[in-house]
Order: sequence, then C-alpha cells, then structure tokens
Amino acid sequence: MDAQPTTVTAPSAPSAPSAPPVLDDVDAAILEVLAVDGRIANNALAERVGVAPSTCLARVRALRERGVIRGFAADIDPAALGHPIQAIIAVEMASHARDRLMAFMDEARTMREVLNVYLLGGEADFFLHVAARSVEELHEVVIGRLSGNPDVASTRTSLVFKYARSGRVPLSSGR
Repeated sequence: MDAQPTTVTAPSAPSAPSAPPVLDDVDAAILEVLAVDGRIANNALAERVGVAPSTCLARVRALRERGVIRGFAADIDPAALGHPIQAIIAVEMASHARDRLMAFMDEARTMREVLNVYLLGGEADFFLHVAARSVEELHEVVIGRLSGNPDVASTRTSLVFKYARSGRVPLSSGR
C-alpha cells in the first residue's frame, strides 16, 4: 500500500525577514537531545537537561506550538526495505514551466521512490532524494518519468554511497 505523501515541512519563504525564536539554554538543550533521540521519554529528557518533567513537557509543547519542532520521525534505512540504490537527482525545469514549480514539487512527492524533495535557488531547481530497488528502477525514474516530463529541461544523477546524519541543531547561540 502506498503511503500518502507528507506535507511540506519547510516553511515558505517569508515576505520580510523574521527574527528567530528566542531560545534559552533549556530550550537549546532540549532541541539538541531530541535531534539525536526523538523517542526519548519525557522523564529521561527532563533528567538530561536538568529540569522537572512537568517543565520539560511544557517546554516541548511550547516548542511544537511555536513551530520550532515540526514533528518526530523515524530514520528508516531504505536498503533494509529492499531499496539499496539511493541517488540525488538534480532537476532543472524548462523555462516555460517556471510557474509550475510547486506543482512539480507536489508531483515529485507522490512518486514512490522519492524520499525528499528540495526546492532550490541556483543552477538546479530541485534535488530529489530517491531510493530504488535496482539500477533499472532508478533508470525508469530518471529517464521514463523525469526526462520524459515536458516541464523538465535536464537532470543530473549522483549516487549516494554513504549517509551520515549530523544531529546538529542550528542554534544561533553557538552551543
């Protein structure tokens, strides 16, 4: 059964620069722990950051309500599920399709092989992170579905050999 695509998690670009949320040391510590272990129990999280469990729960709830924490997700290995071929596909849209960027993003998100879609500024318009069962399946995605799309001007495919998640939180305090 194909899962429904998740919603876009990155906020759209604001019309005017907005100030980042003010985070104290406790908020920053909570974010750093959750970035590494999103499943940690509240009591253990509270102990790690040095606050009462009720305070910790309220802080996490506030961080979610403010949009700092967008959600929690499992880091699933596609190879363990029979999709050992991963690639990043750079997609450049045709000039006539500039008004269809968001539509293409929505279409790409529904493709079974696509894990992540990134709308970019620069030479490429999109990066698609894909996982395929075989080189033949990757070929079908690139040649059959992307290059065959009249809105796509070109693609460049790079294979992913290894992946390392940093677990860092981009805190302005320099922690």
